[in-house]
Amino acid sequence: RLIYSAYLVIAFSLRQSIEKIFPTLISLLEAECAYTLFVVAILWLTESLPLSVTALLPGLLFPMFGIMSSKEVASAYFKDFHLLLIGVICLATSIEKWNLHKRIALRMVMMVGVEPAWLTLGFMSSTAFLSMWLSNTSTTAMVMPIVEAVAQQIISAEAEVEATQMTYFTGSTNHSLEIDESVNGHEVNESKEQTKQVPRDSNDTGKSPSKMELDKNSSTGTKYRTARNHMMCKLMCLCITYSSTIGGLSTITGTSTNLIFAEHFNTRYPDCRCINFGSWFILSFPATVIILLLSWIWLQWLFLGFNFKEMFKCGKTKTLQQKACAEVIKKEYLKLGPMRYQEIVTLVLFIIMALLWFGRDPGFAPGWAVLFSETPGFITDSTVALLVGLLFFLIPAKRLTKTKPTGEIVAVDYSPLITWKEFQSFMPWDIAILVGGGFALADGCEVSGLSQWIGNKLSPLGSLPVWLIILITSLMVTTLTEVASNPATITLLLPILSPLAEAIEVNPLLILIPSTLCTSFAFLLPVANPPNAIVFSYGHLKVIDMVKAGLGVNIIGVAVVMLGMATWITPIFDLNTYPSWAPAIRNETMP
Repeated sequence: RLIYSAYLVIAFSLRQSIEKIFPTLISLLEAECAYTLFVVAILWLTESLPLSVTALLPGLLFPMFGIMSSKEVASAYFKDFHLLLIGVICLATSIEKWNLHKRIALRMVMMVGVEPAWLTLGFMSSTAFLSMWLSNTSTTAMVMPIVEAVAQQIISAEAEVEATQMTYFTGSTNHSLEIDESVNGHEVNESKEQTKQVPRDSNDTGKSPSKMELDKNSSTGTKYRTARNHMMCKLMCLCITYSSTIGGLSTITGTSTNLIFAEHFNTRYPDCRCINFGSWFILSFPATVIILLLSWIWLQWLFLGFNFKEMFKCGKTKTLQQKACAEVIKKEYLKLGPMRYQEIVTLVLFIIMALLWFGRDPGFAPGWAVLFSETPGFITDSTVALLVGLLFFLIPAKRLTKTKPTGEIVAVDYSPLITWKEFQSFMPWDIAILVGGGFALADGCEVSGLSQWIGNKLSPLGSLPVWLIILITSLMVTTLTEVASNPATITLLLPILSPLAEAIEVNPLLILIPSTLCTSFAFLLPVANPPNAIVFSYGHLKVIDMVKAGLGVNIIGVAVVMLGMATWITPIFDLNTYPSWAPAIRNETMP
């Protein structure tokens, strides 16, 4: 609060000081907008105030500085993005309420099998698919309890195997069961002296010391019988948090950063009409699949080793651990029972929404939007989201009945698939305000002329190769998003990167697309992303584990994005030419 008050005091005296210090380098209006941008950026990075509270500052400072009127700023806080978000949250609320997400996740894991590597891939695939439609935070919170149960069952199954095999021996230690694990190519051998020093657990009375725990998690009390057990728990935690973030890249609605980019781009370049659900899916889905597969290989190799020959060997018999793991997943799936009417309706509406999104304006063929050709541009993805979203409030989920004195049961009302109270509990109002503040900030930069001034200052970058400019901006965004929230990062950078592209006269999508994708690569720290914090709270991971694994995934992500920009993404939007829908920027000669 003291910092915030100090910022306001400085803001009131800014007009006179700027006129004296920078009378020729920058105009007053541009300087005041730059100051507002600076204050908002500092507060977003330090989180001295809640992000959504900081997002309200443009509504306060822009009218005071004479940049925009209160009415103009207020209109920027609610746009087409918010209608799209409302429709998507209606779908997400119904999916989670009726446990459709859990059924999808468990079914996909059952399809790939229970061998450790394939089990990990199954969890990553199902988590990524769910994250395409739900928030990555909700997806991680839903899948992690299932993963934890499976991991603990594997550890328990190993104990049962050892206990069963030890019954064939009379008091002597089975040396074939001595811990001799290979983790990351290094052998982990526990000497007899160290084994004797491990205290006997009350639940393991009469068992050999070789079956005692190797490690113990101090925060949760979880026991790992071998070093490989501990590595497996780390692997499963990281595969969930990373895949929940990676999966969100593939759809416009999968993550808030994609939505923010789409709204900013369509607002700044209204004549383009090239960014919609279908076009974004075509450009990002291949990148999502490649990043997911390479991340799976990287994590598997880092923690458990990666044996291609063993993985693809045919006719292998399942071990007792694998059978026990499969049994856990099957039991969890059977607990859901047969698919209910509410789940079927939710699934049908989900498919309808996706098909309408894809078919509105696919690009390679006329879409159903041509039916409204008299008003081009009026129908957007938010129209589809609202159309289907409202149906969740109208379609009955179950009847409400009462019993008459005669004993007859009669229906008096019905309950819809979701209620307004349930929708409110899921609706991320903080994100809605944060995004609105970003839109207001972008409008202020445009009105004040700050965007053009920044573009002119950055125009010397045009002498660099385009691929190097893309790489620099991608690395800059990836680094910044580790210490700032993803929505705040993309909201802050879009008003800067757009004039940069215009100043060096390259297609704005050439810089904005990779920057938007890289904003989601917050894999290094527990605080960088809510899913990271969720899996870290289970106590299996240390910060150094997440840094080592996340650094590899970050490199994979940036490399795949660069590959995509050089191959399949470029022809989709004809990125090699400066488009007609982008403004022609005249570089001013600076003294």
